[in-house]
Amino acid sequence: MSKPEVIQYKPQGVCCQVMQVAVQDGKVLDADFYGGCHGNLQGIRSLIKGMDIEEIIDKLGGIKCGSKATSCPDQLAKCLLEYKQNKKAAAVEN
Repeated sequence: MSKPEVIQYKPQGVCCQVMQVAVQDGKVLDADFYGGCHGNLQGIRSLIKGMDIEEIIDKLGGIKCGSKATSCPDQLAKCLLEYKQNKKAAAVEN
């Protein structure tokens, strides 16, 4: 079992200012959202706990908020995709 990691991500184009996501072994342990729609983000937090990163990316990526090109769920998917790509790049370097 690997050590838990905490990702800090600054979303773009949404009300949420910062996302902090704890991950371990390809799964989300927990998440905190600062700014944005508190109730909706707490609902997302509850739903993603224990979920596989890949499943979250697949389910939430591309969701829009009203006329915006993105949403908090989409930004969370982008956060996790960036994390996944960085992990893969780091593994190649080592």
